[in-house]
Amino acid sequence: MFGPLLWLAPSLVPAIVFALLVYRSDRDREPRWLVALTFALGALFAFGALTLERKAAALTGLALETRIAGERDALVFTFAVAAPLREAAKVAATWAAFRSRHFDEAYDGLVYPAAAALGFAAIESALMLRATPTAIGTLRAALALPAHVFFAVSWGYALGRARIDRTRRSVFPAAWLAATLMHGLYLHFVYGRGPGALLGAAPLLAAMALITWLGARDLRARDDKASSRRSRLSRLSVELPRPPSFKAVRAALTHADQPVLFRWIGFGALTTLGSMLLGLAVAVAVGHYAHVDFAAVDERDLRTTAPVALLGLGLLLSFPVSGYLVARASGAASLLEPALAAGIALLVVVAALGALAPTALVFAVAFAPIAFPSLV
Repeated sequence: MFGPLLWLAPSLVPAIVFALLVYRSDRDREPRWLVALTFALGALFAFGALTLERKAAALTGLALETRIAGERDALVFTFAVAAPLREAAKVAATWAAFRSRHFDEAYDGLVYPAAAALGFAAIESALMLRATPTAIGTLRAALALPAHVFFAVSWGYALGRARIDRTRRSVFPAAWLAATLMHGLYLHFVYGRGPGALLGAAPLLAAMALITWLGARDLRARDDKASSRRSRLSRLSVELPRPPSFKAVRAALTHADQPVLFRWIGFGALTTLGSMLLGLAVAVAVGHYAHVDFAAVDERDLRTTAPVALLGLGLLLSFPVSGYLVARASGAASLLEPALAAGIALLVVVAALGALAPTALVFAVAFAPIAFPSLV
């Protein structure tokens, strides 16, 4: 009798709590019935998307798991079928709210997509707990809630911008495509490979969390600007440290009155590559001192991912070090040169991995987004 509660309650209750937090974060509260409807549509369309996904898998013989379909076919199914279906379902669940008169602020581009994403995640997590009531299944279900919100807010930001900047060209298609690609990477790490590959989703979700935070702040700033300063109550509150706006980041990256120092970009790329190798060497040395067995790594066993985490930490710490060295040596007043140098170094690494180890290419792409926040 109470069997379904064992997998439904742990998924539905956190999703509702998160939805309430998102709802209360909006200064100008949206109609409760419309937010609840969007949440319900997200849950309903989750059934449809996951059903279509299963039918497509049965029809084509493909699957998310590499152990079933092989690496190439699993990646094709993930990026061509599963990720687009899931993101399209969340867009469909949001569309009724977007077309309504209540979607009248930029921040609504966060509220309604997040509600649809949480409804979708609740059903996906419940089905996961029902199918695999294990520790790994619970971890996958827990990751689904924030992950779906982060991906949905990526294109929800574009919807919010489109509602406020009516004269500007919509960036929704590009935003949805980027969210779908990130969703595909997430699915490959969390479902496609063994439990040990779950570690690869950590930097991806961390970068998406930062993007969501910046996007929410930018949408709120646009609403404040559009309100024509009706109220000054918000200015009486205590000012807390905030992340930089997109405009501030663009201003920091380049200065129109100074030329780009191209020679330092090339030097910086070499410095970044050297720092990456040094970071890996230090990680290996620390692991050797701590008696870490790097040969024991197995993506099918989550307990063997400590060496990967150690190598990843050494690699990520190399970016702020190289950025500092390039900035000090060049004397540049902007972050453009270190940022471009890091980008070139990442491209070199990705190209090398693509030629030598195609599977590692997926991991490199997932870790790349977190390099720039650590750099700046």
